[in-house]
Amino acid sequence: MAHFQNPILPGCYPDPAICRVGEDYFLVTSSFAYFPGIPIFQSRDLVHWKQLGHCLDRKSQLNLDGLSIKDGIWAPAISHSGGQFYVTATLMKKGGGGNFLVKATDAAGPWSEPVWVDQPGIDPSLFFDDEGKCYYLTTHCMPGRSRNDIVMAEIDPATGQRLSDLVPLWSGIGELAPEGPHLYKIGGRYYLMIAEGGTYGGHMENIARSESLWGPYEGCPRNPILTHRHNHHLPIQFAGHGDLVEMPDGTWWMVHLGVRCSSYQKQHLGRETFLVPVSWDKEGWPLVNEGKGITELKHESPQLHPHPWAQLPCTDNFDEASLDLRWNHLGNPVPNRYSLSERPGWLRLRGSVGTLSGMESPTFIGRRQQEFVVNASICIEFEPLAENEEAGLAVYMSPDAHYTLSIMRRGEKREVILKLHLDHLQTEIARQEVPAGPLTLAVESSKETYTFSFAQNQGPLVRLGEAPVRYLCAEVADTFTGVYLGLYATGNGSSAASHADFDWFEYKQVSP
Repeated sequence: MAHFQNPILPGCYPDPAICRVGEDYFLVTSSFAYFPGIPIFQSRDLVHWKQLGHCLDRKSQLNLDGLSIKDGIWAPAISHSGGQFYVTATLMKKGGGGNFLVKATDAAGPWSEPVWVDQPGIDPSLFFDDEGKCYYLTTHCMPGRSRNDIVMAEIDPATGQRLSDLVPLWSGIGELAPEGPHLYKIGGRYYLMIAEGGTYGGHMENIARSESLWGPYEGCPRNPILTHRHNHHLPIQFAGHGDLVEMPDGTWWMVHLGVRCSSYQKQHLGRETFLVPVSWDKEGWPLVNEGKGITELKHESPQLHPHPWAQLPCTDNFDEASLDLRWNHLGNPVPNRYSLSERPGWLRLRGSVGTLSGMESPTFIGRRQQEFVVNASICIEFEPLAENEEAGLAVYMSPDAHYTLSIMRRGEKREVILKLHLDHLQTEIARQEVPAGPLTLAVESSKETYTFSFAQNQGPLVRLGEAPVRYLCAEVADTFTGVYLGLYATGNGSSAASHADFDWFEYKQVSP
């Protein structure tokens, strides 16, 4: 019997939601303040996933100006009805934001401009009944209530207008933060599955059902149906925020978020997407992993023909006309700071006022760190003309938690510098004078440490210093995201006169 390895989407891919159309499966995850927003994936076997694109790839769809790293896109959900895909999500921002949906006839896009939905709350999802009516679910604290409920109203998906009053359906089993609702019609009954317990150590999935769409909803006597909160030494932690999908043969699976900890109850890769089998007992309640209620690193594969996709190469030589789908920006990018055409075969970055310690559209592209033990390296040509100009390699968790290995100028010297940026503190670990010409900048990671090196003229790597992983853990950095590895340039408060050219970026997973 074939087996698959969890997570199915490693790295920062939290809050997964899934739907099936024929023999194809489609999945979306949260993207917070990274751009483009809402990555969307396709699979034929539930195990191997290919990214099709992003649902929000234009600033007119996703304006991230003024947002923090914890803001942006929260908890998308995907549905298919009447030949159209629908994705709905919350845009979280102080003093504004709201819930919206976008639609497309092809999951690869193009996706429409947002339709803003006249419904309060967060973590929205859609439910289409047998007549095609559309119902909208959110997590919301109703007037006079002291905790959130899962609430629902009928809406017009074309306009986002509510067509009925807001009705509370269920508030869960009394645990912290009922959220992430998904509604299903299974065997003539309506099932409402939600997350509770918060997205950290107390996370769980609970489910209720009703004979009527509007309730009342009765909780499963075995709730939580999925949780790892009882054993902090399981290799997967924080399991919750799931979504169910039925295969053509009538069997069921759940996708959900979880983490692999680098130390006790601390993680830096981000909340990842996991897959676990679901069956049903004779009373019609779901059994996750044969009733164990936990997800394991290895499970028997779904009874589908394996369908792996071509993998992106380890090295991006920046030979294409546009960046490939692995790359993200912090906030909306300013186009004239990036060029793949001015020097063909190289990525050119122009530093601006913004730095990695802020969210004012810093000049940055990054990709998720997806395993504990990886090597990442770049080839950079950068001759700074002034001491404020800086470019190099970043290990980035948030504005208040990141490490940089960069080239800067001090007087007449060009130097490679390793710095730690933690809260409002900036610590220089090491520096080394280097001659003009291209440099290789590299970082090697383990569960405990990032080790930084550089090389000249394709020579051997010279170790410059190291930094601990623990300061970039989400529980220390106080963020919902995971570590990104990337390239950046900055003028540290003013526009840089010098550009930085990158010949390649290499990312390799290393067997521990």
